[in-house]
Amino acid sequence: MANRKKLTRIILLISLTLLVIVWLTPLGITVMTSMKSTEEYGRTMRWELPTKIALWENIQFAWKTGKLGSSFTRSLTYAGVGAAMAILLSSLAAYSLVQLKIWNAFFWFLLIYAGTIFPFQMYLLPLFYFYQKTHLYDTQTGMLLFYTAIAIPFCLFVLRNHFTTISEEIIEAAKMDGLSNFGIYLRMYMPLSIAPMAALFLFQFTWIWNDLLFGITLAKSPTVRPIMAGLASMRGGYSADNTPAVLAGALLASIPTLLIFILLGRYLLQGMTLTTSGE
Repeated sequence: MANRKKLTRIILLISLTLLVIVWLTPLGITVMTSMKSTEEYGRTMRWELPTKIALWENIQFAWKTGKLGSSFTRSLTYAGVGAAMAILLSSLAAYSLVQLKIWNAFFWFLLIYAGTIFPFQMYLLPLFYFYQKTHLYDTQTGMLLFYTAIAIPFCLFVLRNHFTTISEEIIEAAKMDGLSNFGIYLRMYMPLSIAPMAALFLFQFTWIWNDLLFGITLAKSPTVRPIMAGLASMRGGYSADNTPAVLAGALLASIPTLLIFILLGRYLLQGMTLTTSGE
């Protein structure tokens, strides 16, 4: 029995090691390639280490010549403001559904949550025509409104489930102390929801930052499109001449989501545990 357990652990360790190697190999090749100059990239194999580090020059090329700098700051606005606004609006809606006992609350919840049921590709054509008619097409305002709206259904689902776990006794005590409905929302529900909100911000920021489909559908100008669309256009325009710079741009584009995960990762498991415990 002991030998069987030991063998199982060994097999599991080998399997996990192989999975890590498979996952890290493309990343390692990408990092090594982004460090090479164009000349060295053309005469060396992909897995060979660079003889001269040209990462900074490649990043500068991607930032300035590839115009990733402007799309980088725009995507920070789209992802940061869009995720924050979606969480704020969803928290207000969830509070109304749970605490204010509005008429037919479950129907309104299902109506909003239905936005996550259908494939996102179904929204492309209606959104495109709607944006053209309302002059929101190819505008930063239109992109920000879309990213805020598309994130609301899932945020509402998570926060509504979490709000149902908050003790009614605490809320009744707050009412007896004279807190208004908005005061209860602001001073009771919001402080008790930091963990799930942080987890939601991590999820939604990452999704918006990595979006390409809507970024190329709802905008055409380089001054409006998000960073993934800018990276895709750079991939088409510069990949034949400066592949290391394109890969350096891809590494640069991964930094914000990595930093967000490092800062908010500790809330991820806690937030999801608090949410699912109310189901």
